[in-house]
Amino acid sequence: MDISLAPVGTEPPGRGPAPGPGHAPAGPDGPGASGGPAPVGSLSPSRAADFMTCPLRYRFRVLDRLPEPPSPAAVRGTVVHSVLERLFERPAPARTVEAAHDLLEPAWAAALAREPELAGLFADDAERLAWFEAARGLLAGYFSLEDPSRLSPAARELYIEHTLPSGLRLRGYIDRLDEAETPAGLAVRIVDYKTGRSPGPAFEASALFQMRFYALMVWRARGVMPRELRLYYLGDRTWLRVVPDEADLRATERKIDALWAAITRAREAGDWRPRPSRLCDWCDHQARCPAFGGTPPPLPVEVERVEEGTPSVCEADG
Repeated sequence: MDISLAPVGTEPPGRGPAPGPGHAPAGPDGPGASGGPAPVGSLSPSRAADFMTCPLRYRFRVLDRLPEPPSPAAVRGTVVHSVLERLFERPAPARTVEAAHDLLEPAWAAALAREPELAGLFADDAERLAWFEAARGLLAGYFSLEDPSRLSPAARELYIEHTLPSGLRLRGYIDRLDEAETPAGLAVRIVDYKTGRSPGPAFEASALFQMRFYALMVWRARGVMPRELRLYYLGDRTWLRVVPDEADLRATERKIDALWAAITRAREAGDWRPRPSRLCDWCDHQARCPAFGGTPPPLPVEVERVEEGTPSVCEADG
């Protein structure tokens, strides 16, 4: 396994290092195992990260399903993701930063049509203009990391799911899947965009876990080991690179099973403890959190198993 955080300019745009081979094994523990296990619940990379960060936040989002008001940063992340998806619908020579900027207004209009309440996102025109300028800066950051005119993605905003032998259904959206035929077989690269800045050492492990979560789903569902995982941070124009191997993803699967066991214990005991950290500054639920003097609402009526709501195409928390 190889991990690196690369600053701008360390690799020619649009070209990655040649990854090594790897395929999931056949047999009862590999992809395509016959006989489906009884379902016990579902989990996405984002909600797994929620539980690891703060079990109470996971409860508020998954069990209580409390509404969270849209923030300018989160909506900007959704719009920028939409632009980057639509950009690849254009012919390769037309995938320019100017074209991406032209897609911003239509992407915002589409978001507004889906969620009319976003009309109140800005206090005035100056705030709206600043928001769009920040979005254009993020798109310029993307173009500093790679050249989309040299890429032919196999899929964008790809929904994928896989049920583990434990009965836990993994699911989520992959921002981009790149594929290429090589002498060593099919090469698959998973690419994820973050519209924030790259994390410090305390939060880097969580970001890498989410990427391995996606890689595990691709490996188990499609039978092909991803040869490279890339996480682009558009906010400070850096990227994180991981080359997974079989041992790495088997360890990830064990960690997910252990995480689900912890979620199950919390549900059975009704014990969803807060875990205060500096991320609390961005949490919408401080008024309900005991760590801030609040009181959580009563737990909802117990259900047979924990099922997340439909995962969103863009989780723009980071």
